Amino acid sequence: MKILVVGLGLIGGSYCKAITSYTKHEVYGLDNNSDVIEAAKKCGCIKGGVSVSHLHNFDIVITCLHPVPAYKFMRENMSEFKKGAILSDVCGIKGQMSVNLTDLAENMGVHYVGTHPMAGKEHFGFKFSDGSLFIGANFIVTPVENTNKNALLTVETLAKEMGFGKIVESTPFDHDSIIAYTSQLAHVVSSAYVKSPTMQKELGFSAGSFKDMTRIATLNESMWTSLFLANKECLVFEIDELIKHLSEYRDAIEHNNSEVLEKLLKDGRILKEENIRKRTVEKE
Repeated sequence: MKILVVGLGLIGGSYCKAITSYTKHEVYGLDNNSDVIEAAKKCGCIKGGVSVSHLHNFDIVITCLHPVPAYKFMRENMSEFKKGAILSDVCGIKGQMSVNLTDLAENMGVHYVGTHPMAGKEHFGFKFSDGSLFIGANFIVTPVENTNKNALLTVETLAKEMGFGKIVESTPFDHDSIIAYTSQLAHVVSSAYVKSPTMQKELGFSAGSFKDMTRIATLNESMWTSLFLANKECLVFEIDELIKHLSEYRDAIEHNNSEVLEKLLKDGRILKEENIRKRTVEKE
């Protein structure tokens, strides 16, 4: 197949490298930054750069942009894609966007399949892209009732060829609710955590736990702002839940209530151990 990747940042660039490395498909790139296109051509992960006037040449178009520009690009160019082509994206928010794009694509004679690759780095941009980024990672697909089954199968097959370890199917709205907890909340917490004035004194006093808590604070603020606001109801719910539980720990510590504090810590340990057991069973 001829595949076009739109937006060659960390994920888009990694898609180009993975598809070129592990499949026999031809990959092309579309990006506003000509230097990025040249870098991608130089490293051999794309055959060349194209413009929107060439959209009709591709069997699959994968849009790797932030949610708002991704939705805008797909919606505004829907009539330009080749009839029967598969249109996909990697946005961390699905919800109503998936429903709208599926209906619009169907009316235009193309097929939309929403996806979310569960892989990334704390750095962003094409220079950090890596063809092995998706090896063993989860690949979420968010089909709706009228998603074309053959298009869905084609997208899932491509993901497996790229090295993804597990295909996870979810509704678009369940995806947004869960991802608010598993991904977005973690980025909010990490960003807030580094704002303590004690951060300036941590050198020589930190180990693995500090590194784990702060790694993703070096996020792409533009992308994550877009993601947070697009999923604000789910994310605000998770932040409120966290604040509620943090208040329980704070009150127990402030009032020297060792019995309550120990129970809170025990409850957290048991929940995590249960989570680990489920992961172990799943792998087996």
